[in-house]
Amino acid sequence: MKSIYLILLTFSALLMNSCYYTETADILIHNAKIYSVNQNFDVFEAMAIKDGKIIDIGPNNELKNRYESKEIIDAQLKTIYPGLIDAHCHFLWYGNTFNEVDLVGSKSWQGVLDRIEEFAKTNKSEWIVGRGWDQNDWAVKEFPNNYELNQRFPNTPVFLTRIDFHAAVANNKALELAEINSETTVDGGVILLDEEKPTGVLIDNAILLVSEKIPKMSTDAMAFALKKAQEMCFSKGLTSVADAYLENEMVHVIDSMQKSGELKMNIYGMLVPSEENRKEFLENGPYVTKKLNIHAFKFFADGALGSRGAKLIEPYHDDAQNSGLSTLDTAEFLADLKVMYDNGFQVNTHCIGDGANRQVLDAYGKVLKGTNDKRWRIEHAQILTPEDFEKFREFTIIPSVQPTHATSDMPWAEDRLGKERMKNSYAYKKLLSMNEIIALGTDFPIEDIDPLKTFYAATVRKDKEGKPESGFQTENALSREEAIRGMTIWAAMANFEDTLRGSLETGKVADFIILDKDLMEVEESKILQTKVISTYVDGNIVFKR
Repeated sequence: MKSIYLILLTFSALLMNSCYYTETADILIHNAKIYSVNQNFDVFEAMAIKDGKIIDIGPNNELKNRYESKEIIDAQLKTIYPGLIDAHCHFLWYGNTFNEVDLVGSKSWQGVLDRIEEFAKTNKSEWIVGRGWDQNDWAVKEFPNNYELNQRFPNTPVFLTRIDFHAAVANNKALELAEINSETTVDGGVILLDEEKPTGVLIDNAILLVSEKIPKMSTDAMAFALKKAQEMCFSKGLTSVADAYLENEMVHVIDSMQKSGELKMNIYGMLVPSEENRKEFLENGPYVTKKLNIHAFKFFADGALGSRGAKLIEPYHDDAQNSGLSTLDTAEFLADLKVMYDNGFQVNTHCIGDGANRQVLDAYGKVLKGTNDKRWRIEHAQILTPEDFEKFREFTIIPSVQPTHATSDMPWAEDRLGKERMKNSYAYKKLLSMNEIIALGTDFPIEDIDPLKTFYAATVRKDKEGKPESGFQTENALSREEAIRGMTIWAAMANFEDTLRGSLETGKVADFIILDKDLMEVEESKILQTKVISTYVDGNIVFKR
């Protein structure tokens, strides 16, 4: 009798064991609150990862019983989201800002000059380059001039870009090297004069006359910038970025560093439409590796609102003689669009003003003709007329916006536009309603790199100080779910990568973040206090607090 009992006990144990560990995983995360951001926005408790991909996601007990894992992580009920995607930024430029004078937050032109003076003490470059000044933040809200800059730096070229990169101040030495004088003109740009002499202020395409004279970054400098940008992005929970301005050499440095393993960041690239890029990529079509996706060309239709370079249909409310700058020739642009269409490339165009948006939407429509899956994008889509919104739906165009632009511009935007045009500006909810997709980014380094500020500005419509108290044009705020989708799966769709990343689903890459607060539930006042505990790319930890 005893032997029969032992046999039955052994058989029972074997039977129970056969229900456990039927599969193996590299990582098993359990006891978590996992926002999958799938079609139903389902929330799960556990996730199994193998070879850098998600192989299962579901209830705690089910996955714990099914998988034997090399690494088991108890998430202690922390929140997990897909790795965040910045749909529009300048990744390499951001990394290079650590080699430049940081002028962000300067309260006056005098403050700018003082920062440059301090930087010059240790500067080893032939040039002094800085970025981030914004005259709208100063007591005197007028463009500066270079007179004192010339006195302090008569022999060193100095070049200082505005926060939006659509205006700059250069000293006379830099103007001299660029051969700029009172007679110089440039299509799509302005050189400001005072008593027939250049003041040093350059707007839009005029900037290129000087910037092209600055010595190009070396390969080593690019590598430093890319690694620095990656480090900062991972610490903020960003696992993929869309770099909105890639020159040819940049593409090759990024590709080489990704293949060597130095660069783990996933990068979607928008190419500058240079002859070099056209020659290499148009003939061969999009270039796609595991980490790099070169699928788009980037064009500019106008400048920025802050420097009055955004192209408006009617003149500026605070400058009746000026309606901004158009930087596209429609006929040439249409020819380019047809080439891009025929060669399988997405077109992404910078459009701030309602005039620029209309010009580009109409041009897109002539090529796209109707509903399609080309995923052409309008970058920024800041100011529109009521009748132009429907064109996003008619031609299946994706709006790619930066919510912190709205909260940065709100103190002075109405001065530029007047009340009537403001009603259709920064209208993210209305844009979303066109095709039920909106891609969210920051445009860093123009805005802060932190995607939590994107989430906060999109949902609460306030700046980092919590102003205005009642929110800015809250009728166009996004819901929390919509904002998360805009920073994950919708951004991935805008980048042709929605089958690979953007949500936590079986078969997708294991790019995810663990947060100390739940963005779906945390009270509004604590959203910006949320911390990234850890960041994973391809199932490997790349940041841990």
